[in-house]
Amino acid sequence: MKIILILLCLLASSPAFADEYLGKLSENPYNTDSTSNAYGQYGSEYSDKSINNSYGRYGSEHSNDSATNPYATNAPKLYDSDGNYRGKLSTNKYDPDSVSNPHGRYGSEHSPDSINNPYGAGSSYRQDSPNNPYGEGLSIYGDDDG
Repeated sequence: MKIILILLCLLASSPAFADEYLGKLSENPYNTDSTSNAYGQYGSEYSDKSINNSYGRYGSEHSNDSATNPYATNAPKLYDSDGNYRGKLSTNKYDPDSVSNPHGRYGSEHSPDSINNPYGAGSSYRQDSPNNPYGEGLSIYGDDDG
């Protein structure tokens, strides 16, 4: 019984279980899933699944689901290659999980879990770091309940 409960909890917390895949936060312009690939589905300014679409759900500064709304509370979530949560891709400086909160776990340049720490999760030598121009980047998931 405990095993079934554990499996159900893992499935419920899995990003792919209930959320929409929005590509990879990556500086790699050649990765087809990269948000830096202007010709890809997730990097194009015209795609409805792109954080770069200023009129779309995930890129508009007026959408609560957007990475660019400084007041968003439901911004897309980041996960590394091992499935570890790396915070919300958000410009909201007050959200404790935002990568833009300089005092939060995922935004502080001193936190090992932050993409803003060049010696931690943000190291340009890590394969899953968004700061590695040749790497894979972090997976982005948006809330699918829209």
